[in-house]
Amino acid sequence: MPKVLVSDKLSETAVQIFRDNGVDVDFLPDVGKDKEKLLEIIGQYDGLAIRSATKVTEKVIAAADNLKVVGRAGIGVDNVDIPQATAKGIIVMNTPFGNSITTAEHAISLLLSLARQIPAADASTRAGKWEKSKFMGVEVTAKTLGIIGCGNIGAIVADRAQGLKMKVIAFDPFLTPERALDLGVEKVELDELLARADFISLHTPLTDATRGIISAENIAKMKTGARLINCARGGLVDEVALKEALESGKLAGAAMDVFEVEPATDNPLFEAPNLIATPHLGASTNEAQENVALQVAEQMSAYLMHGAISNALNFPSISAEEAPRLMPFVKLAEMLGSFAGQLTESGIKGVRIEFEGHVADLNTKPMVSALLTGVLKPLLGDVNMVSAPVLAKDRGMHVETVNREQQGAYENYIRLTVITERQERSVAGTVFADGKPRLIQVKGVNMEAEITPAMLYITNEDKPGFIGRLGTLLGNEGVNIANFNLGRVESGGDAIALINIDGELSDKQLATIAALEGVKQAKSLKF
Repeated sequence: MPKVLVSDKLSETAVQIFRDNGVDVDFLPDVGKDKEKLLEIIGQYDGLAIRSATKVTEKVIAAADNLKVVGRAGIGVDNVDIPQATAKGIIVMNTPFGNSITTAEHAISLLLSLARQIPAADASTRAGKWEKSKFMGVEVTAKTLGIIGCGNIGAIVADRAQGLKMKVIAFDPFLTPERALDLGVEKVELDELLARADFISLHTPLTDATRGIISAENIAKMKTGARLINCARGGLVDEVALKEALESGKLAGAAMDVFEVEPATDNPLFEAPNLIATPHLGASTNEAQENVALQVAEQMSAYLMHGAISNALNFPSISAEEAPRLMPFVKLAEMLGSFAGQLTESGIKGVRIEFEGHVADLNTKPMVSALLTGVLKPLLGDVNMVSAPVLAKDRGMHVETVNREQQGAYENYIRLTVITERQERSVAGTVFADGKPRLIQVKGVNMEAEITPAMLYITNEDKPGFIGRLGTLLGNEGVNIANFNLGRVESGGDAIALINIDGELSDKQLATIAALEGVKQAKSLKF
């Protein structure tokens, strides 16, 4: 009988779920705060169920001789050393969708509080004042709500806002026109949303692409008198720029549930006028806490008793028998997805995945999940091989798979075609005998290239002298070329260069490369 330690405060119902599924469970909700005690006893457990208090550090993992799974009741896993867990073969699960309704409702609560200045009016009235004229509010009916990030939580916010008779517009590169129609929202580009919205609510993960999305530059594009709500991630907002916008009257108000540094006990924003601040309460309801606790107990029980894996952050659904043959193709699939995702700049309507040769006879589901993870991660950040298909479905992405016998020169290959609102673009790869993934085709251009941690992708005019100019420029910039791969459609037409480089390019270096004569597009790729 597998044995689980519950080291944080989970409900008795969740603890009972373990027992009902045949799992032996120790409910010790204070052990998570006692590092020495946790280190002393962790070696006897197969599973560890936690919230945020327990820190699953490298030391804890090293002492966990029998541990097979860590289950986090909630979405954040900052308190788990995932690389160390992965190295030791420990599955790390979370519950990414259990807080959605609660977070969406908190955003709507803050929106209404901003519209009517409820916190300030409450404080004034309790102070013995009666400043009725000071707290003149605005109606939300017929106002425009701009949602940045229209995934699971954003879609719920849109639904609730429509119930308040608001006009909802949304910016999300992965939101298809069909999905937008289903949600009853108008899909727009970011600049249009900033210019039109009376209220703006953030529901996007924090990634390189979204960090500081509410910048001084973008605040300047907003309506004068607009109001901002952030229940997503603190780093999405330039807090200095927001403070200045509130003080100048550019924005009429802001409501922040998350901050760049938490706990936010001394934030300059607190001095700004018309600010509502709450201490990261997005998931803080009895219902949400119960939901994620029950969910993690079910997931961990299913894995320990039957080997089923769901919402794992570090492992796809793969059996032990098929892993040696499958894992190289899973790695290839994620790299192909990441390659395409980093190059895609418009909304994705769907993807088509073709498996040809012996790979088509394998379990392709993990490969599809890995590929979608790669496609979605550049913009969504918090994506794993289990949640990726759900996130793709939430955004109305159509996923088509094709399996067929070998037809071309390669014994096995995977081709990914990304279908956007403007075009279709494909990338294909295979696994050679050495087990390493290779690119074999990009946008219909045949070329062979090894996938390395840092790469430079360039489309250029196929004219004499270009390679020399590019090589000289990279040398002047101190960029070392590990490998240089070329392909073209036809002589004098468009060409593609894939360059394996040592180290990552700075934004300045990339801009210099993009300005080189003959370059049509330059992208820095990271794997």
